[in-house]
Amino acid sequence: MGYLFVGPFIHSKSFDDLECIEEGFIAVDDDWVVDGSDNDVTTCQIIGMGTAADLPSWRQKQWTYEEIQLTKHQFLLPGFVDCHIHAPQMPNIGVGLSMELLDWLKNYTFPMEDQYKNSQFAAYVYEKVVKRTLASGTTCASYYGTNHKDGTLALAKECIKQGQRALVGKVSANQSTVDYYKETTEESIRENKAFIDEVNALNSDLVGVTITPRFALSCDEQLLKELGKLAKEHNLNIQTHISENLGEIAEVKKVFNASNYASVYDAANLLTSKCVLAHGVHLEDEEIALLKERGTSVAHCPSSNTNLQSGLCDVIRLRNGGVTVGLGTDIAGGSDVSILTTIRDALAVSHHLNFAKKQEIKGTGSVSPEKDKQKKINKEYVPLNYKQAIYLATLGGAEALNLSDKIGNFKVGKDFDALLIDVKADPIDVYEPSIAGIKDKPENLLERLQKFIYTGDDRNIVKVFVKGNQVK
Repeated sequence: MGYLFVGPFIHSKSFDDLECIEEGFIAVDDDWVVDGSDNDVTTCQIIGMGTAADLPSWRQKQWTYEEIQLTKHQFLLPGFVDCHIHAPQMPNIGVGLSMELLDWLKNYTFPMEDQYKNSQFAAYVYEKVVKRTLASGTTCASYYGTNHKDGTLALAKECIKQGQRALVGKVSANQSTVDYYKETTEESIRENKAFIDEVNALNSDLVGVTITPRFALSCDEQLLKELGKLAKEHNLNIQTHISENLGEIAEVKKVFNASNYASVYDAANLLTSKCVLAHGVHLEDEEIALLKERGTSVAHCPSSNTNLQSGLCDVIRLRNGGVTVGLGTDIAGGSDVSILTTIRDALAVSHHLNFAKKQEIKGTGSVSPEKDKQKKINKEYVPLNYKQAIYLATLGGAEALNLSDKIGNFKVGKDFDALLIDVKADPIDVYEPSIAGIKDKPENLLERLQKFIYTGDDRNIVKVFVKGNQVK
């Protein structure tokens, strides 16, 4: 059975190329051979897309389909990709955000995550997490679990049950954390191996494993290297944190006697083309060059970087340095599960950086007056724009997670992970002067997209599809 969606759609072809089709269509089917493919399509993949001019020929093709006509206020977007989210921290959302990172971890995060040794509690929370993220348009997430294998397995099972695409990681930590929430190296590797086997036994094409050292300070050199070996042996994704907080960076250099943060992961063979590093706020130039060389990506987490006072990450600098970037909500450092909110925060952070680079801002209480005197005004800097932010939330995220062959846009042959957006739904009010007899040009597709980005929420995401299956 196929589906023929008729109406507007928007997707990113690259960072600077957002395609907007006002009158178009997308055809999906679960029993079709895509031109040039050696294998039959076994899931709802995109078999065609284009403008209204191409639509008649698709209606005449010999295939069984349901036609879905979009209204003038609706359009299709690719599903959102959350490259960095701590599922067990959801109960803490909005709490403790007056603290900086390391104090916040000790006072709020570790005590909460320790509760997931109770698998019943884990299953209870994770059912809510997956439901909430799907409702917010997250069709794919890279989830951190906890140190507990069984509790994290409950997260993988819940993603499968509700139909969400996900990478799920059992967190590894054998040092520099509270005593009650710590593993030995042997325990961590044994439990990781068992977790890999048990997730593979679920036989899901939606959910995979990602190796997850919490961050450099939580793992000694031996554990980091063993995790690097495990990822290579099983060809797995890797996720961890880097250069989030200045105090964290100083401690990493001290503990590992390292010249910079990235070199610690590189020594353990963790910087691969399947690795995504969260934050990267304070990366040095040589670290950016190393990430480019290794093909390692960054998950930009503007909400938590602001909430935990970590800093302003310059996405344009990372992109110009050749690093792939996606977005992460980073719950519960981030205070909203929605990637839509993260898009807004990413745009705000980029604009704040633009102010700092171009203006002599008074009254900022600078802690380094001498450096400020030497500051060079960069009038050439161009901040992130809303079209590029859509890329970060969709195709950029897919590229960061090494999944862009399957998802990220509406290219023929990819899975149909999509959002049906309606800007006439609350909280957006639609104004139609024609009702009063006033002639006015209707909003175009880009204007409707901007309204969704800046004023919309989950109520405007009226349907969510993962692999062609409607999950909202």
